[in-house]
This record gives sequence, C-alpha cells and structure tokens, in this order.
Amino acid sequence: MAQQGAQLDQETIFCSICLDLPKDPVTIPCGHSYCMSCIKGFWDGEDEKKIYSCPQCRQTFTPRPVLVKNTMLADIVEELKKTGLQAAPADHCYAGPEDVACDVCTGRKLKALKSCLVCLASYCEKHLQPHYESPTFKKHKLVDPSKKLQENICSRHDEVMKMFCRTDQQSICYLCSVDEHKGHDTVSAAAERTERQRELEVSQQQIQQRIQDKEEDMTLFQQEVEDISRSADKAVEDSEKIFTELIRLIQKRSSDVKQQIRSQQETEVSRVKELQEKLEQEITELKRKDAELKQLSHTEDHTEFLHNYPSLSQLSASIDSSSMSYLIYFEDVTAAVSELRDKLQDILMEKWTNISLTVTEVDVLLSEEEPKTRAEFFKYSCEITLDPNTANTRLLLSEGNRKAKLTSPLSYSSHPDRFIDTCQVLSRESLTGRCYWEVESRGGGVYVAVAYKNISRAGRFDECEFGRNDKSWASRCGNNIYDFWFNNIATRVSDPCSSRLGVYLDHSAGILSFYSVSETMTLLHRVQTTFTQPLYAGLWFGQFGDTAEFCKLK
Repeated sequence: MAQQGAQLDQETIFCSICLDLPKDPVTIPCGHSYCMSCIKGFWDGEDEKKIYSCPQCRQTFTPRPVLVKNTMLADIVEELKKTGLQAAPADHCYAGPEDVACDVCTGRKLKALKSCLVCLASYCEKHLQPHYESPTFKKHKLVDPSKKLQENICSRHDEVMKMFCRTDQQSICYLCSVDEHKGHDTVSAAAERTERQRELEVSQQQIQQRIQDKEEDMTLFQQEVEDISRSADKAVEDSEKIFTELIRLIQKRSSDVKQQIRSQQETEVSRVKELQEKLEQEITELKRKDAELKQLSHTEDHTEFLHNYPSLSQLSASIDSSSMSYLIYFEDVTAAVSELRDKLQDILMEKWTNISLTVTEVDVLLSEEEPKTRAEFFKYSCEITLDPNTANTRLLLSEGNRKAKLTSPLSYSSHPDRFIDTCQVLSRESLTGRCYWEVESRGGGVYVAVAYKNISRAGRFDECEFGRNDKSWASRCGNNIYDFWFNNIATRVSDPCSSRLGVYLDHSAGILSFYSVSETMTLLHRVQTTFTQPLYAGLWFGQFGDTAEFCKLK
C-alpha cells in the first residue's frame, strides 16, 4: 500500500516540463509545480511578450512571478527518491532524429503525440493535456505529429496560411489575399480542401475500380496461362501420337518391302537353281556324247563307224543361256525407296515450315468476349486528338484538335505528313490493343477510318484515300446511308444509322467493328483480319461544310 501511495505521489507531483521528479521544486501562482530551471527556461522564451503562462493550464501572469522553492514538495521528492522510484519515462519515449519532438519539453525532449495547427506546435502526451481539458483549446485542430508545421506560416507576413489562391494554385495568408493576390480567385483552405477531397474520393474510386479491373485481368491472364499450358500439353501429346503413327507406318512399309524382297529373292534363287540343274544335266550328257564320239573316231571298222555315227552325231536340244538375261536384281528397289525418301523429305520440309509458322503465330488472347453494351465498350475508351501536321489545307481543326471541318483552303505550313490530294486527317495517337471511340458527324460526306501511318499522302486516290487501298478501312454513316470501304471495294448496309458512329478495335485479335450509336448500339459492319502495324484513327471529308468530332466519353 505504501508503494502504491508513493506511486500515486510520483504521478501527481512530477514536473510536466521535464517529466521527472522536480529538482528545486517551485510552485507558481496557479498552483502547479515545476523544476525551478524548467519553468525559468519556459518563461525565458516568453520574455518578449512580457506575458507569462502556465505550461499546463495556460493561465497568464503579469509581471513575471518571483519563484520561491517549495520546501514541502522538495522533502516529498527526497523521500520518493529514497524508495528508488523514478518518474522518468522509458528511453523509447524520447524523441529520436526521425521523430517529431515535443516543443514544450526542455532538456531531453519526448516524442510528440499530436501537432496543433493553431498553436503551430507539437506536444507530448503530458503537454497535450491542456488541449483536451481547457476550453481555451477546444477549437484547436490536432493532427498527427508533423515536422512541417512551419510550412503553414507565410514567409512574407508571418501569418498562418488559412487561404488558397486558385489562380496561382498556392496556399496564402489573409494579408496575401488583399496584397499580391488581390483580384485572384481565393477561397478558404478548408473550402479548397473540401473541393479537393471530393476530387480525391473520385480519384480513389477510379483507382479502386482500376485495381479491381486489373485484378480481374490478372485472373484472366492466370486462366490464360493455364489454358495455354493445357493446350500446349495436348498439342505435344497429340503430335507424339501422330509422329508415332507415322513411324509405325514407315516401319510397317519397311517390313513389307523387306518381306517382298526376300520372297522375290527366294523365287528367283529357286528358278536359277533349277536352270543350274538343267545345265549340269546337259553338260553331263554332252560329256558322255563327246566320249562316245571320241571312241567312235578311233574305230577302224568302217562299217561299224557308219552304222553308229548317225545316232551319236545327233545332239539333244540345248538350254538357251540367254534366258538368264531377264533375271531381276534389286537395285531398282533401292532407287524406288530412295525416291520415296526424297519425296518424304520434301513433304516434311514443306509441312514443317507450315507447322513451325503455325506454332510461332499462335495468338495468345484472353478468352474475353467482344463488348456487348456501351458501358462495356467504355471500358476501352480512349481519347483521340487529330494531328495538325497530317490535316489537308482545307480542314479547320478546333476543340483541342478533336474537331475538323471542311472549309476554304487555309495557309498551313508544308509538312511531309500532310495529305495533299485528299481532304483527310489522321490522329496523333497510335492504336494497339483494345480501343473504343465515337465520332459525331454533320453532313453526308464524312468517313470515319483507321489506317496505317505509311499510307500515301499524295498521288492517285486509290493510293492515299481512306478505304481505297489495303492500308486503310473507312466507314460512312449519314443520311440513313451506311457503306464500308476497304481496298476499293464497297460494302453497303441497309440498316438505319445515326450521326454518331462508334468504332471498336481489337488490334491483336484483328477485329474492327463499326456501330451506330443512339439510345442503343447497332453493329453495322465487322472486319476480321490481321493487322501488321499500329493503326491511326482518321477522318475523310467529301462535302463543303461537313464536320466531325471525336466525342469525350464519360
């Protein structure tokens, strides 16, 4: 209990400036006690004003009170010190180089808990108490500790900057508003903050929506990675099966050829051996005949010779050796197989090129459907401005280069990108990925187009006019007539269309779609192709006074 009492005394009597047991304690007229050196130091800072206040309750005194040591309090402090208790805060409560220090603390300063935008000072927990307890400070604005409080002071007038100049976009004090900022659009800092706060909330919503969209895209990309991997694995598996079948087929044909050769070999060898046997028999018969004739030639009896000669001189039919000339050898088979090999190599080389191109040209696209509603198209909306350097001299650009009108010739400077022989213009922005924009036109001769940048700027109409070559696509929607042009071929659509034309481009997928935009969106024409370069939006004018404007989409 005694220790609890000592602790209570310690919390009650400590110096609120140094937050330690008071040294040479003194009590000022309001009743609060401090170290003599602490309160002297505090009042030394107020000497210029000649008005002295209590750091805790803010009561003021004039003149400066005379300080007298509080002997009773000093005795109590000594008793507390004997118990070994200390009121000093832990080291982590003191302000470091990176912290905001309390402006009231003397000596080693504590960390500030709050900063006051009215006092332009920062306070630790103890020195902050008057702001919570005294009605004098109730209207003060407390914020998280800040090292930039002095930035709120006008360097010219040494006043708090509570106003904002919208003309110069800077914070100012009241004297500034009637001095160098006189006549400017000025409001209170609070009013400007309210306005900017609304804008901030809109920006936050946009950022959060974008984060959500990007996270959805990430999910789609992850799904696409999985789909690509599954597709690749299946292609590898199927290809291996097909090549295995091809190898099995070639092996089967190889076995068939081998079997046919061996069969034919057996037949031919058997035929040749049969001929060999017949030849051996004929040779034996001829040798026997030769021996008999030799013996007859040595017979001395003429009668016997003449009697036997007729039978011995007659020879049996001889086997024609020329029949050997049609024997089949197998060099031709080797030649035929070699010819097959060469043809297969040619086919494999040709088909392999196609297969390789097919593999490398696999278009990795999100399995995302083409937008259906206008809100979905707005997801890909883009701001388009016209490039003055491409505008024909009869085109007048306005509205921040979003609008063009066909008029009398204007004095434009020469430029290599300018269209000379056709009244048309291209956008500054190149278009890749997914894009959507709308064009509002007046008159019946405006074509909305996309084109490659290298389209001709002068020459024959089929070289430089939108839609009359393979470098541009053009669409007109006016007077309830719609036609689409590409490579000098027109496609006409009978559907009614409005004066506003929407264009959707998915560059990587090769999709270009034109829509009539009113209360609903009506698809007028859709192109499926392969775009080889970035595209640029364009306008072509055919009648004097025609206008067209790229709409701001919200």
